[in-house]
Amino acid sequence: MNFVVVSSIGAVFMGIFALFVRMKAAKKPTNALKIILPPVFMSSGALMYVVPQFRLTGMEITEVVILGMLFSILLIKTSKFEIRENEIYLKRSKAFIYILVGLLIVRLALKSILSTTIDFGELSGMFFLLAFSMIVPWRVAMYLDYKKLYRQLHGQH
Repeated sequence: MNFVVVSSIGAVFMGIFALFVRMKAAKKPTNALKIILPPVFMSSGALMYVVPQFRLTGMEITEVVILGMLFSILLIKTSKFEIRENEIYLKRSKAFIYILVGLLIVRLALKSILSTTIDFGELSGMFFLLAFSMIVPWRVAMYLDYKKLYRQLHGQH
């Protein structure tokens, strides 16, 4: 079994895991740390670029970051908060599930197509950066929305 197939199977399981985490998160109040910490923890994955096999060209970085930021718009649009029982909760969104699955399918299709012309290490570096470029703007937008509701809830202007 080659690396692309194994990593694609891993991506599917991570996508399923993300769905369950999202559904569970909507049942409990949220806070700023729960919003900010995931990209902070994920940033340790950038250590992969220490190994030359994973490094990207300037053009690849630019393309992947722009694509990740465009994909993040879908996540931002489906991530809203609400005040319930004097606490801030992430609203459940049926569209989020479809968008996450759609993004996963697009990612798998891109990986399948690109793996024929791009080295596995470089492709891995590209897909890490794609995910990171998608998650950071999404979490920043979530944090800003959260802070707005937090100020409203606690009477701050």
